[in-house]
Amino acid sequence: MSSDLLPALRAPRTAWNKGRIIGQKRPLQPKHVWSIRVRLELAGNKRDLALFNLAVDSKLRGCDLVCLRVRDVFVAGRVKERASMTQSKTGQPVKFEITETTRLSLDRWIADPEMLGVEFLWPSRLHGSPHLSTRQYARILRRWVMSIGLEPSAYGTHSMRRTKVAQIYKKTGNLRAVQLLLGHTKMDSTVRYLGVDIEDALTLSEEIDI
Repeated sequence: MSSDLLPALRAPRTAWNKGRIIGQKRPLQPKHVWSIRVRLELAGNKRDLALFNLAVDSKLRGCDLVCLRVRDVFVAGRVKERASMTQSKTGQPVKFEITETTRLSLDRWIADPEMLGVEFLWPSRLHGSPHLSTRQYARILRRWVMSIGLEPSAYGTHSMRRTKVAQIYKKTGNLRAVQLLLGHTKMDSTVRYLGVDIEDALTLSEEIDI
């Protein structure tokens, strides 16, 4: 048979997800939060420490977190205890708490000379960009998780959004509270986001005896 009639052979292509963990990104565990926080404190990295702490507290999507302005969290010379943000995805406002640990780190960051006269809370160091992009934020997060030996492909910006609510749900089973904190309009979205399955539902049901 002539070689002209044989099917062309193509070099096998490497799958885009080879070696990666795909699917929903994992929330950080409390021990991970503590480890990253300590490393950032020891490194004296004011911006990253404030960014990390507020990402955990606010539970905001990355696209909303990077767009925060100083005035959103800081007024009358002090960091607010609670703040709100209009979500870019839904157009709905969502409120979040700012814990004492986060307030202290934000206060130190806002007082830094680098922040003098700056409008955005996380100014970009790249020319032409007023604030961090979600891609830059994702790269920063990758450094955080790698610094404590975690597999970076298992974590993403949504890991930060899920970290605190995962613990709230684990300790209370209160889906409605989680829904409000995440700013979801539908409970179904919250259920899928947390990965609640039938075993979780049955466990909660077994704890109620009427």
